[in-house]
Amino acid sequence: MVPTMDEATIPLTSCPKCAAQMPATAVFCPGCGRLMQSETRARGSVGALPENIAGVLAYFTFIPAIVFLVLEPYSKNRFLRFHSVQCLLLWGAAILFAVALKLASVVLFIIPVLGPLLVYIISTVVALAAVVIWFVLVVKAFQGEMFKLPLLGDFAAQQAGHS
Repeated sequence: MVPTMDEATIPLTSCPKCAAQMPATAVFCPGCGRLMQSETRARGSVGALPENIAGVLAYFTFIPAIVFLVLEPYSKNRFLRFHSVQCLLLWGAAILFAVALKLASVVLFIIPVLGPLLVYIISTVVALAAVVIWFVLVVKAFQGEMFKLPLLGDFAAQQAGHS
C-alpha cells in the first residue's frame, strides 16, 4: 500500500515499552496503553513544601496562587507556576461566566414561572460543574500531573515556560 501525502508527513514514534509504531502526537500507546505524554511531573520539593502539595494549595482560592507567583523559591518552579497561572485563569473565567449568567438571569426573569426555574437549574448545573473541575484540578495536582484545561491550560503552560 502506498502512503498518501498526509500519512507520509505525519512523524512517527515508537513506544519505549512495547516498540509499537504510532503518531508522535499519540497520547496512549495503541499496543500496551502506556501514557505517552512527557509532561513535567512533580518530583521534589519547593521551599518548605513538596511540589504536589504546593500545586494543590495553589487551587485554594486565588491568594496562594498569587503568593506562589511572587515569592522567590516558588516562582522559579515551573510545575507550581503552571498550577498558579491556571488557577488565576480559572478564577477569571469563573468571574466572567458569573457575570454573563447574572445578565442572562435578568433577561430570563422576564418569563413568568419558567424564567426563575431556568435560572435556578442553570445556576445549579454551573456550580456543580465548577466544583467538579476544581476537584479534578486538585487531584491531578496532588498526583503531580500538569493537567491542562482546554484553552486555559495551554496559556498557563505557555506562561509557565512549557511548550
